[in-house]
Amino acid sequence: MAATPDRPSAATPRRKAGRHRGEGQWAAGHFTPLNANEQFKKDDDGLNVRTRIETIYAHRGFDSIDGADLRGRMRWWGLYTQRKPGIDGGKTAILEPEELDDEFFMLRVRIDGGRLTTEQLRVIGEISQEFARGTADITDRQNIQYHWIRIEDMPEIWRRLEAVGLSTTEACGDTPRVIIGSPVAGIAEDEIIDGTPAIDEIHSRFIGNKEFSNLPRKFKTAISGSPLLDVAHEINDIAFVGVRHPEHGPGFDLWVGGGLSTNPKIGVRLGAWVPLDEVPEVWAGVIGIFRDYGYRRLRTRARLKFLVADWGAEKFRQVLEDEYLSRKLVDGPAPAQPVQQWRDHIGVHRQQDGRYYIGFAPRVGRVDGATLTKIAELAEAHGSGRLRTTVEQKMIVLDVEQDKVDSLVAGLEALDLQVKPSTFRRGTMACTGIEFCKLAIVETKARGSSLIDDLERRLPEFDEPITININGCPNACARIQVADIGLKGQLVMDDNGDQVEGYQVHLGGALGLEAGFGRKVRGLKVTSAELPDYIERVLRRFQEEREEGERFATWAARASEEALS
Repeated sequence: MAATPDRPSAATPRRKAGRHRGEGQWAAGHFTPLNANEQFKKDDDGLNVRTRIETIYAHRGFDSIDGADLRGRMRWWGLYTQRKPGIDGGKTAILEPEELDDEFFMLRVRIDGGRLTTEQLRVIGEISQEFARGTADITDRQNIQYHWIRIEDMPEIWRRLEAVGLSTTEACGDTPRVIIGSPVAGIAEDEIIDGTPAIDEIHSRFIGNKEFSNLPRKFKTAISGSPLLDVAHEINDIAFVGVRHPEHGPGFDLWVGGGLSTNPKIGVRLGAWVPLDEVPEVWAGVIGIFRDYGYRRLRTRARLKFLVADWGAEKFRQVLEDEYLSRKLVDGPAPAQPVQQWRDHIGVHRQQDGRYYIGFAPRVGRVDGATLTKIAELAEAHGSGRLRTTVEQKMIVLDVEQDKVDSLVAGLEALDLQVKPSTFRRGTMACTGIEFCKLAIVETKARGSSLIDDLERRLPEFDEPITININGCPNACARIQVADIGLKGQLVMDDNGDQVEGYQVHLGGALGLEAGFGRKVRGLKVTSAELPDYIERVLRRFQEEREEGERFATWAARASEEALS
């Protein structure tokens, strides 16, 4: 009998049945097999879950929620289940999702460009107090996050947010997340170009649009025309960085493929200059490449950074130009190095129009609804109707007349919102941590706050720029690899042989000035209790050994392991 496609002859060796091992790239025809995330996205677009929340789950309660909606599609509307209280970090990777889930949610409010009106901030504060037990954290992507949200309250929360022009649309999920922008866009005296029109057009055309609501994983965007490079552009999937072209004038340098987590990569320049009015089109081309060519088979490789690493900048630009733009991009210059290490806009600064903006520092991004309401009232009382959040978990009040600056500063500092913070208050960030996050292993927010107090007491004269980023797990939401001192939460053994909360230490990471990842000293792990002693010791050695004008990151790269231990 002759062999046929579905029946081999006796002489034909039988092949072991196997599955296609492609990367899951749609453009290559790899649509199967599907992992669990790809399956629930294929079954129903995540944007569709809002109707079920409003018509079913809000009325029938938490127990009525379908599992694929609960741990998947609800993210498309900014909702994650939060961690059930009392579960220690040692059980994070052991328990099933349903064992970690509490019946309450984290809700993320997306704030594109970090732009808020005082009316919007007041509504955010009121929602916090009424529906979120007072919680309202400022994230390092300019968002506000609530906790303790009940599914029954979501229709009313959405009604209030949307009434003032805010939303939670695609604040999470495999979607284009919040577009971060310079918090001083359109107002700073030294601005190269204002990216706000591009942010607005991308948001209006593409956010909530099913054209890009099923991506391999999340997609992070940064747009800034500030010479301070104030949006951490090196670690976003796509970034438009303000530059001046010698022939064409102000525009943006295009970067792709940055990201952190467990496989950190600094984004790469495509060498292309993009004028302001072409930013949305180019953005759509890059995210289209991610949608069509991004790796979907393995969740761990489903970020744009892996595709960029495999293709390289030259091929990526060619595909963008040939298949998505149908034209060549203009070659352009790289951005200049920022002239200062701090990029958070803290302090009092003059605006283009002669008025002032005032940046202030909460503790590790932790505020509350009552405080946010008071900030809105203070801003309005001093003539301002606009505020901004920053990517450093800070806030800014805009448009303050000179004769009202001192009064506003005094009002903010009365709320423990410091305009002239210590290095440690200014430079310490922390992720959500084990208090609410199901992925976390250790506590972060309270640890960061107490660490600030300890270091201010121990090193009152220390005034060098220093960043201390604290993360509750390996996922790097607090950007540990690019901090001067990055602390990755894990369980460690103390001197008594007991397993306790602690941190793996990364030293000498940086963005902007010689961007790169921190150094890990072999075997260096610090318990939470030892943390103040350790950081004090390292910073004193830095002061003793540094050369004239040397930054901590530069010293850490050359210091001996003994000096860093």
